[in-house]
Amino acid sequence: MELMGSTLTAEYTRPKTSQYFPAISNMVSSYRSNQPVLAMNPSANQPWRTNAYYRTGSTAAIPSLSSIQRENLGFDLVRAKTMFYPSNRSAMITRYTPDDWYKSNQSNYRESESSRNSAERLRRDTIRLMQDKEQLTRRTQETTSKNIGERLNDISFWKSELNHEIDNMVSEIMALTEVKRRLERALQETEGPLQVSQECLYHREKRMSIDLVHDNVEKDLIREVETIKSCQERMRRHLDKAIAQLASNRAAQHELERDLSDKVTAQRIDNRCHHLRNASDGISYYRGIERLDPSLSLPDSWSKFTDDNILHSQSERAASHKLRDVIEILLNVTSNEMWKHFNTVNVAFTNRMSETADAKNSLQTHLAKTLQEIFQTEMLIESLKKALRDKECPLKVAQTRLDERTRRPNVELCRDNPHHRLVGEVREIEDTIHKLRERLMEAENTLQKLVKTKAALEHDLSIKANSLFLDQEKCMGIRKSFPSTPRLVGYT
Repeated sequence: MELMGSTLTAEYTRPKTSQYFPAISNMVSSYRSNQPVLAMNPSANQPWRTNAYYRTGSTAAIPSLSSIQRENLGFDLVRAKTMFYPSNRSAMITRYTPDDWYKSNQSNYRESESSRNSAERLRRDTIRLMQDKEQLTRRTQETTSKNIGERLNDISFWKSELNHEIDNMVSEIMALTEVKRRLERALQETEGPLQVSQECLYHREKRMSIDLVHDNVEKDLIREVETIKSCQERMRRHLDKAIAQLASNRAAQHELERDLSDKVTAQRIDNRCHHLRNASDGISYYRGIERLDPSLSLPDSWSKFTDDNILHSQSERAASHKLRDVIEILLNVTSNEMWKHFNTVNVAFTNRMSETADAKNSLQTHLAKTLQEIFQTEMLIESLKKALRDKECPLKVAQTRLDERTRRPNVELCRDNPHHRLVGEVREIEDTIHKLRERLMEAENTLQKLVKTKAALEHDLSIKANSLFLDQEKCMGIRKSFPSTPRLVGYT
């Protein structure tokens, strides 16, 4: 403790020294004067006697009690001003006895021996302490190096696990990416069949009149469109799942790579620390570094962190592998479903075209017969007209005869057999003409019916021809380009 402003005579400001002789230590402090520097006379030699005493001593006068008391009372005040004169030594009164001198020497001897023994014990203890601490420091350093080496082994183990898992994850990402590409190609390939089916429905809407029926072909086409749209919806749903799974896989890969990067950095640092020795370059003091604890984990949490990352990656890989299997099954199922409906529609088209062709052939046959019947009816009408014309002259002859016979005179105007026969002949001819006219009317009506039938047959025939053209040329023509199975599963 350092006290500022204390007096020079205060005892606690001076080091404790021997009462007989000055310190003999070789320390620098032993050569340091503890007295203040005073402007003293070189002849001064006794700091504890006043000038008045020396003056009286030179006359061999014994100082009085009162003067000694006054001197003792003012000793502390005048000590700093006392002048020492070596020439006055012979005039000094003796301070110690020989016994005191002997005791002082013996005390110094004992103190010297005790100091030497203490110094020797201290030296031995210090050497032993230094050796023990050296061994302890060496063992501690070896233990630390061993721990760092074990830590390096742990880091190497987890590095190998991380590298293995990263390789597996990269392979899984590549496999899932390839499956996703196949799914995208398969989804794109379904656009063609869907467009074909919709165009077939649009073309069949151009059918006319009675052929615009909701037949099996149309039902199968509608089911085919629904099937393709359902397949597309399932593909899009699994495509979204694949994209999300790829994002999860890449996130897990990123965590693994970041963990691996941290372990590479930690391994480099620990490896450098493991090879540091006492004679290594680059070592230095870092005061207070042992009190700094920037740790973010413990060994258990450290290994658990990497283990959790690996487990998370493995779970993502398992989910990705399962999704790949599901997508593979989906591609095969959708391909089979679309091919099945494609073949079903084609069979329905074939059956419908066969029915339409048969109906068309039947119509053509009936039309031919109708035309033949129309021709015969027309010939019959012509024959009836000719027969009516042929009956005009006999009727005229019979009526002319009757008219001429009415001009007979008087009694000659007799209703005789010729008269009866002429009347019957006229009635018979008129009845024949009436029947012929009825038949002519019937023939003309029949002809009109035949003409209408012919028109209906021709119209129906044109309808069938149009339907057959739409089904055979328009629909089946574009259905020849249905994608193959490898393309539907996304391989090409």
